[in-house]
Amino acid sequence: MNARYMLDTNICIYLMKHQPPQVRARFAECFVGDVVISAITLAELEFGVACSGPSMARNQAALESLLDDIMVAPFEAGAARAYGPSRAAHRERQRDALDKLIASHALSMGVTLVTNHEADFRGYDGLIVENWVNGH
Repeated sequence: MNARYMLDTNICIYLMKHQPPQVRARFAECFVGDVVISAITLAELEFGVACSGPSMARNQAALESLLDDIMVAPFEAGAARAYGPSRAAHRERQRDALDKLIASHALSMGVTLVTNHEADFRGYDGLIVENWVNGH
């Protein structure tokens, strides 16, 4: 896998909703295989679909369409090994366990994490973060 970017859950939701347009435009600049999501992000997205009530069928279709364009990176041993030091360095953050897993996954793959919640990923040694919403 030669990915360059891993999308956080919020960026996937923006792509599924086609809003804001700058996220779709930035994604369109990437080549097939440049962008992945973590299996952890897929789990979050599937949970969101399952909780979406009357919109479930539409949201599931949007997720399937997204997955046509983006590969899901399995959470493997390298990501699990990166998680230990990442979690230990951020023990005081109790409520963002999934963010820690996603950050560890991005670190293990050596890819840039794309998110609109940059503050959630500050302080992870070596993690590169971009925000396609505001162009950073």
